Amino acid sequence: MGRGTDQRTRYGRRRARAALAVLTAAVLGVGVAGCDAAGGDSPAPSGSPSKRTRTAPAWDTSPASVAAVGDSITRGFDACAVLSDCPEVSWATGSSAKVDSLAVRLLGKADAAEHSWNYAVTGARMADLTAQVTRAAQRGPQLVAVMAGANDACRSTTSAMTPVADFRAQFEQAMATLRKKLPKAQVYVSSIPDLKRLWSQGRTNPLGKQVWKLGLCPSMLGDADSLDSAATLRRNTVRDRVEDYNEVLREVCAKDRRCRTDDGAVHEFQFGTDQLSHWDWFHPSVDGQARLAEIAYRAVTAKSP
Repeated sequence: MGRGTDQRTRYGRRRARAALAVLTAAVLGVGVAGCDAAGGDSPAPSGSPSKRTRTAPAWDTSPASVAAVGDSITRGFDACAVLSDCPEVSWATGSSAKVDSLAVRLLGKADAAEHSWNYAVTGARMADLTAQVTRAAQRGPQLVAVMAGANDACRSTTSAMTPVADFRAQFEQAMATLRKKLPKAQVYVSSIPDLKRLWSQGRTNPLGKQVWKLGLCPSMLGDADSLDSAATLRRNTVRDRVEDYNEVLREVCAKDRRCRTDDGAVHEFQFGTDQLSHWDWFHPSVDGQARLAEIAYRAVTAKSP
């Protein structure tokens, strides 16, 4: 109670001093630049910038064009046929009514066909993003959708995974390149899915495990049925690295006023067997792509980050 009384006393003294300062300024004829008596937005005196200058919002919830960059997920890999890209069902720019992609939701089907482009490449890692962004920038998109990083964790061994510091530097380089070429473009950055959950769902399917043996994400999917300590440690190492990558994506994006992430929504999404490819039981199915489109659309059209 004594501390609260002291705080109120100090607050009262500050208010008294502030009132005295205002009264003194009025007596001396000193005006307050940029504000009228009602505290509005009256023009500042000539040569003095107003402190209440209004600027356009940094984020536009209805961009008129979309370019996508990233990896196999954005290419719709294994969603339509085994070991094949299927960009028409891409969550970002696909034309399929079953997916209702981000571009279609934002632009409408007709405009999406003319004003959305997919520069993602199956197998791409974060080191490849700068080149993709450079190609996408030639179209002058108002929104660039990014989903990259899974392949940095999906390596032959955990020691071959991209170091977090390198991942950060590569993403920063891609963002700097984008900003140089497209200073006003908006950027939506998807988080990386939880690869360990994908393993836990897909390992129950015999066909999926046969496809995994072809070399699909061996750091996570290798020896799929093994539950010994070494296999568990390996999978947990991959899981932790993905979480570190997602933190990098959040931190780098937060430094750019025209960048938004999904706030971890894709990583937290509970992919079930209906949302996984029925060829490899790891990549998103058509239904999974539709869920990714929903997440992206909510993030892009939210009134505030």
